Amino acid sequence: MKNALWFLTFILIFGCSSDASVEDELEDQMEETSPYNQNVNSIVPCENGFAGIYPCKGYDLVAAIPLSVFSANEANDIWGWTDATTGKEYAIMGLDNGTAFIDISDAIKPVYLGKLPTATSSSSWRDVKVYDDYAYIVSEANDHGVQVFDLKKLRNVNNPPEAFTANGRYTAIGNAHNIVINENSGYAYPVGTNRDDQYNGGVHFLNLQNPTVPLLDGGWGLNGYTHDAQVITYNGPDVNYVGSEIFVGANEDQVVVVDISNKDAPVTLATLPYPNIAYTHQGWFTEDHRYFILGDELDEVRQGFRTRTLIFNMEDLNNPVLHHTYSGPTNAIDHNGYVLENEFFLANYTAGVRVLDISNIENKTVTEKAFFDTYPSNNNTQFAGVWSVYPYYESGKIVISDINSGFFIIQKSN
Repeated sequence: MKNALWFLTFILIFGCSSDASVEDELEDQMEETSPYNQNVNSIVPCENGFAGIYPCKGYDLVAAIPLSVFSANEANDIWGWTDATTGKEYAIMGLDNGTAFIDISDAIKPVYLGKLPTATSSSSWRDVKVYDDYAYIVSEANDHGVQVFDLKKLRNVNNPPEAFTANGRYTAIGNAHNIVINENSGYAYPVGTNRDDQYNGGVHFLNLQNPTVPLLDGGWGLNGYTHDAQVITYNGPDVNYVGSEIFVGANEDQVVVVDISNKDAPVTLATLPYPNIAYTHQGWFTEDHRYFILGDELDEVRQGFRTRTLIFNMEDLNNPVLHHTYSGPTNAIDHNGYVLENEFFLANYTAGVRVLDISNIENKTVTEKAFFDTYPSNNNTQFAGVWSVYPYYESGKIVISDINSGFFIIQKSN
């Protein structure tokens, strides 16, 4: 969430991010599975509801690296990159003071290759996405802009961990909460920028034709501040927009749907209210572009809900409707969620990663099929535990960023 709102809610309700002694104990216990503290040569299976100290169902613990290895106080976003030339898989994890790059090709023994320091100051908010062989990194840190990092440099790291340098930096924005990339169009979309900038904290359109020198190609801010978004080349059931570039923004108190195919003349198609709005946070399309799955980050806090996930029918982009509301088994806050085929991977803060079966979403049936909880001390309604999850490696590895504990690799149990 945006700084002021996040801290105000956090302090008034919870006082502090988490109990320091609990965090210290978790990090001590993590060392049992970290390849940086002992030789780990086998996966920790999920047996009788636990993988080591971690509650689980259907997923085993492959490896973990504690925050101390990264010389950081907090972790935040996570994304991934697969080198098309070598086939190696890498994780890219945001930290309060920079961005970590981890070779996960040998998943049992991941290698921390190094860190790209923050462009300016430290911040609890950092976000990264990938286009071709480049990572694009934004932060809430003042005047941070967009760092550009050539991921091909990860092929030749002789003495890890290295202190990396950026290959480019876009400075026409200051801070940004998030960055979105549509790989089909070759555009990056920083969102959550300064509310008084030329697009009201909405979205900036950055052309990535020259990957290390992004160029501004317009923007959109008529719907106000955009906290997070997804941009797709639409291929869903609404024949009027097949092939169009569609922006769906989580704009604090509403969802907005905008056709941004013409960068000079974007068109708002719909704004979506929904019951008990607290803070519209983030969402993701199903792969057929028929449904949009949304999380509200403060409804559990303000309304006392169990984890609430809202599902919109997007068959008519000019008139989307709320299709179904799923309630999770705990009171934990939902954060980022991503769709892979018929599964929805939900970063659920203190409840860890929850895996939802969405194969019968058309009939309003969504069920939890698996989970892995990196924050075993509780499932309370607080901003601690899993920030994000990346499920898109062909190998089936899943990487997780935990605010308090660090980096995890999990995989489906046999």
